Amino acid sequence: MSLIEIAPNRWVVDKRRIGVQRSNLSLPYVISDEMPPIEQVDGKHYTSKAAFRAVGRAHGLTEVGTEKFREKQRETERFTTRQKRREAIQIAREKYRAGYRARSV
Repeated sequence: MSLIEIAPNRWVVDKRRIGVQRSNLSLPYVISDEMPPIEQVDGKHYTSKAAFRAVGRAHGLTEVGTEKFREKQRETERFTTRQKRREAIQIAREKYRAGYRARSV
């Protein structure tokens, strides 16, 4: 056992010391909330990203690249459109069976 003098007349036991584990990076990567002043639709300038986005959302705006949009449903896939199409085809069949023919020009 050996002693190490850390100050005048102050000694500590020399223990095997384990180094602190560190990343290869010098510092962890942190994304700041600060940004240069930018004007939002309400005419005010914001330096906080969170406040800027909150005002945009409150006004119904969508920030490109962060939002996921719902899939748009085609007009032809809607139930009411399909129902109207079936009714139109049924009426056309009934007219054809009754002998109605469209005149050709």
